[in-house]
Amino acid sequence: MQIIKPEEVLAEYLPPLTDHEALVEAHRCLYCYDAPCTHACPTHIDIPKFIKKIASGNLVGSARTILEANLMGATCARVCPVEELCEGACVLGAEHRPIAIGRLQRYATDYVYERGMDVFKPGSPTGRKVAVIGAGPAGLTCAGELAKLGHSVTVFEKRELAGGLSTYGIIGLREPVGVALAEVEMVRRLGVTIKTQMELGRNLSWEEVRVQFDAVFLSIGLGAVPALGIPGEEQVVDGLEFIEAAKLNPYRLWVGRQVAVIGAGNTAMDCATIAKRMGAERVTVVYRRSEKEMTAYPHEYSFVKNEGVEFRFLTQPVEVLSEGGQVVGLRCVRMALGEPDASGRPAPRPVAGSEFVLPCDQVVKAIGQEKPTLAQVLGLQTEKGYIKVNDDFETSLPKVYAGGDCVRAKGAASTVMAVQDGKMAAFAIHRRLTSSVGAAAD
Repeated sequence: MQIIKPEEVLAEYLPPLTDHEALVEAHRCLYCYDAPCTHACPTHIDIPKFIKKIASGNLVGSARTILEANLMGATCARVCPVEELCEGACVLGAEHRPIAIGRLQRYATDYVYERGMDVFKPGSPTGRKVAVIGAGPAGLTCAGELAKLGHSVTVFEKRELAGGLSTYGIIGLREPVGVALAEVEMVRRLGVTIKTQMELGRNLSWEEVRVQFDAVFLSIGLGAVPALGIPGEEQVVDGLEFIEAAKLNPYRLWVGRQVAVIGAGNTAMDCATIAKRMGAERVTVVYRRSEKEMTAYPHEYSFVKNEGVEFRFLTQPVEVLSEGGQVVGLRCVRMALGEPDASGRPAPRPVAGSEFVLPCDQVVKAIGQEKPTLAQVLGLQTEKGYIKVNDDFETSLPKVYAGGDCVRAKGAASTVMAVQDGKMAAFAIHRRLTSSVGAAAD
């Protein structure tokens, strides 16, 4: 019997660059003027500058260049779809191999974290207080940037640990928990107070928050994985909970021999990878549309196929079958694609008489997340179910701002976009607070 060691099979996939490898890779860079890679980065890191600092041996300066633009640079070095962004824009990619920008960014940021170095200090106190609701990448970035500008910031997080999806929802092969928690501690050292297990409507009063703070930033992410609405759903495992267990308590994670994963986004790819690496003999991804419509990044799709994961496209689950409380199969129906629906993708419709049973003993669902229900509770205007914000990330309530996945009515949700939201919202909040200070002095 094969003994699975999670710390080995779920360890970070790409090893860190050695000093020699980093120097060789940094010297390959052309240090382009008006570099396409910097334009492709949502946080606009000066990529040639940080790489040149690696080449000259100035690793602290390199890390500072990264973190000035992206306070969660260690996370983004690992989880960003660099193939679609900076590395995809690299001028060497057309005829040669693009610079390994993500791995170089990881090399520089890991250097300062591993040595306990802080590249920033809190700013001179302004006397203004800001509350941040949610300690994910957007919230932590906003808090850190405001602290650098001298504001007093308190972050309220409903979970036991801060970090949001970086801590709980990103597979360990891409980002170990320790990386996310190191960034949390960096934000703390900037003077930010982080209070965990504090949730609006449970043990945190919205009215008191608005009275006690000069501004509020909402970084509340999205809701739960939606229901499938099929018989036997109580036997289905939540994909985000599956990933969380694999990161925080892998030795207590039960994985079936034959696992069906419903969905075809990046979270589904992560769930399939975990199941396969944790010993499942057969892992099948079930998706109601075709390969063309799947939302997973191409490199993630390629990765799981290489892991031996199978795919059933144009397949819709209709019932989870069980015997004696144990899943034994997933009843499915084949689908055909019709006219585009509200998402702009062809709408799937069932093919009559095409039902079949996919044998499995575990079903995991990873079909996205529901819209943030807190918006309605707080009386905020919404757009397509997401919190509506203006160009300064201000909501319909004055001095209440929001960013991250909870405002992503347009475009794809990602960690790096959440970081940029948090950064730009912090600057907008700072302008508002400092202009009101000046007005009061007049």
